[in-house]
Amino acid sequence: MEVEPFMNWLNFIYFLSAVFFILGIKGMTDPRTARQGNFIAAAGMVLAVVGTLLRKEIVSYEWIIIGFIIGGTIGLLIAIFMPMTRMPERIALSHSFGGLAASLVGISEYYRHGAEMGNVKIAAIGFEVLFGSITFTGSLMAFGKLAELIPSRPITYRFQNQSNILLFFTTLFIWIYLIFNPSASHLFYAMVLLCFLVGILIVLPIGGADMPVVICLLNSYAGLAASATGFVLENNILIIAGALDGGSGFILAILMSRAMNRSFGNVLFGAFGAISEELKQKQDEFYAGKIKSTTPEEVAYLLENARLVMIVPGYGLAVSQAQHVLGELAKYLKSKGVDVKFAIHPVAGRMPGHMNVLLAEAGIPYDDLLELEPSNNLFPEADVAIVVGANDVVNPLAREDKNSPIAGMPILDVDRAKTVVVIKRSLAPGFAGVPNPLFIKENTLMLFSDAKQGLQEVLNSLRGTVSRLH
Repeated sequence: MEVEPFMNWLNFIYFLSAVFFILGIKGMTDPRTARQGNFIAAAGMVLAVVGTLLRKEIVSYEWIIIGFIIGGTIGLLIAIFMPMTRMPERIALSHSFGGLAASLVGISEYYRHGAEMGNVKIAAIGFEVLFGSITFTGSLMAFGKLAELIPSRPITYRFQNQSNILLFFTTLFIWIYLIFNPSASHLFYAMVLLCFLVGILIVLPIGGADMPVVICLLNSYAGLAASATGFVLENNILIIAGALDGGSGFILAILMSRAMNRSFGNVLFGAFGAISEELKQKQDEFYAGKIKSTTPEEVAYLLENARLVMIVPGYGLAVSQAQHVLGELAKYLKSKGVDVKFAIHPVAGRMPGHMNVLLAEAGIPYDDLLELEPSNNLFPEADVAIVVGANDVVNPLAREDKNSPIAGMPILDVDRAKTVVVIKRSLAPGFAGVPNPLFIKENTLMLFSDAKQGLQEVLNSLRGTVSRLH
């Protein structure tokens, strides 16, 4: 095959792949078309892989086949054995693989060519390795915090922010030096090691409340690293796909920050949610003697006599894997003529869209899922609002206390419903580490229970049974 006609065909395949990626991202912006968008994007990826495998630079397929088998097996096992409730961890792990791949490509190219590289190519390789390495270890740290393999609370030490900033700028200075002196291989490998260290240290002081923003930022870093890889390998589709990933991840991170009324600086350096022993004691005093507990039977009675029920899912729903029981409860109430809606906060859970994914898995219609503003318009009309494992996103302190760490954060106004039922295992604070006045309001009842068990007992009571979930 002649080179020029082949390259024309290859570029056409890459063009189609890029179009599919764009259409896929567009489809994923709406729950109704998200599944279709996912399939379109997957088709684009298949085209990109096929096109790349046809490139004339490939002289042997043995290692590619081995990599395909290993990677495909890992992906298959993750898809089979990792439940939807663990999607945040899976995504963080995927980001780490992407970052490592970009970093290894850059290291390989530098090892092969080293001092022979021009300024432009070493700049691209340095950028690729820098962000790829940070993404790799940063995503592994995020995975560890999400999976609670390491404490999800902020881990801080003296002069942490200053030392992290110094380390990051040190890596930047090394990168700039290498652009003009590419033969300094010892500095290149030192930069790689420093970037791995930076990835660990920048995520260490970030608490669970900020994981949605962190995941988006790491997604953006992985995209930027992939785009730089495209420049290094002269692969157009990798440049386009990386730019799309980097741009969309950064925009989503901005939207998540706004949803929490937080800045990037506060997310990265604020150690948000650190809880001291003194704060725990103050919270105990805050709730003392003011909590009104309830029972599944009382909650069932309230629901039987309601016309509109608003349900607010949170991270506790994912932890207990209660989405299917919640779906059964909603279906039962609807069969009795009760209007049931789900109020979804943009940062509920551990990643953007976390609650949407869980509720979709439980078969809850998209039309029943409401965003922040329409939900708040309906709360005053709701007879019962059920909060399942949510905390900070329903905390009235965001409206009422200008000195609160969450002041100004848009929240779901569940306290404006006629009756509020909070299903929670304890009075432990949310990731923000502040008390929640919602729990002691006159119209609030606390059902202390695991979300799955509590919802099942409420459903059993509605059905006229006394069986319990074991």
